[in-house]
Amino acid sequence: MIYVDRARWPAHGRLWAHLVSDVSYAELHAFAEMIGAPPRGFDRDHYDIPAARVPWAVWLGASLVESREIAARLRASGLRRPKHLNRR
Repeated sequence: MIYVDRARWPAHGRLWAHLVSDVSYAELHAFAEMIGAPPRGFDRDHYDIPAARVPWAVWLGASLVESREIAARLRASGLRRPKHLNRR
């Protein structure tokens, strides 16, 4: 399943959201490609996507959840890659 949170994080003059999968990175990469997210948007275990992409993600089947749910789903799935481990 793919999850997206509301765009709340400012950077580069825009607001950004997180896009994650609780199944696999392959599922996440395929979904990100469908919504036009470039590979450079991938950050360890999620994609940072601009606010304009959130409605597309939801329309294509992503579940809109709170940010804390994003982190909880990643941890529960074993796909969380904490920054301090610094692995890709």
